[in-house]
Amino acid sequence: MSTIDHSAATARPAPPVGTVAVVAHRRKTLGGGLDELRTNLLAAGVERLLWYEVRKSRKAPAKVRRALDAGAGLILVWGGDGTVQRCADTLAGSDVPMGVLPAGTANLFATNLGIPAELPEALRIALHGRRRRLDLGRLNGEHFAVMAGAGFDGDLIREADRRLKGRLGRVAYVWTGLRHVRGELVRTRIRVDGADWFDGEASCVLFGNVGTITGGIPAFDDARPDDGALEIGVSTASGALDWARTLGRMAAGRSADSPFVRVTRGRKVTVRFAAPKTYELDGGARSTTRRLKVRAVPGALTVCCPDPPE
Repeated sequence: MSTIDHSAATARPAPPVGTVAVVAHRRKTLGGGLDELRTNLLAAGVERLLWYEVRKSRKAPAKVRRALDAGAGLILVWGGDGTVQRCADTLAGSDVPMGVLPAGTANLFATNLGIPAELPEALRIALHGRRRRLDLGRLNGEHFAVMAGAGFDGDLIREADRRLKGRLGRVAYVWTGLRHVRGELVRTRIRVDGADWFDGEASCVLFGNVGTITGGIPAFDDARPDDGALEIGVSTASGALDWARTLGRMAAGRSADSPFVRVTRGRKVTVRFAAPKTYELDGGARSTTRRLKVRAVPGALTVCCPDPPE
């Protein structure tokens, strides 16, 4: 007697998806590119598609605001961590979910959430995955999703050669950083949740919302993007040898074991430097500053994520 595949017999087309906006960094690639994305969205039953392309990530926020004004119920971000950060900063506090299509070089936010760099699956997650309220960090008035930092890390980002980054990806961060590190220690004072935590010479201060940061390094072993807090790290490494040892410990998942690293957790942090330091958010270098004001923003962003494993 023949059997009937009831799952196939009862299958129906997916219900239409409402207004979806694509905010795409046109210089980033994934799968068959933006043409494949548009085709797949129409096949998925999107009723109304808003389409915005930008040449630079800093142009993305204006497009996100236009999409929200036009009634978008879902924002799909096509790009790397820089584009994601700019869009997340604009969407913070909104109930409109963000789907990530990881078309960048590092894609650390997507990697930490388990979103693959495969267009069909990333799009399926964006359209039909679970919606999670995730935390963001906020540094000097701007939100970040993965990490922010100042000192060695900021210099590393600023000096990274774009061609090298394109060829080698995340390895370029470490390579460029070790070439340019000068071991500059600066008097640094850090207060965490109103109490003094660090006062001494330091070369780098990091704030993590997730565990794996710039360069694919697992810097914060216990970080979670939904615990209402940020991981805080300070390094006293001074020179290529110290940094090589530090990065080695971090790569092995033993950041706290390094003699040049201290790590804690908190919700509000203030940092003062004796000399200006370059700071960055999610891989994007900003200006130099003597002061950082950082806080966790619990549940600031709704993100389309993979379903949890059974």
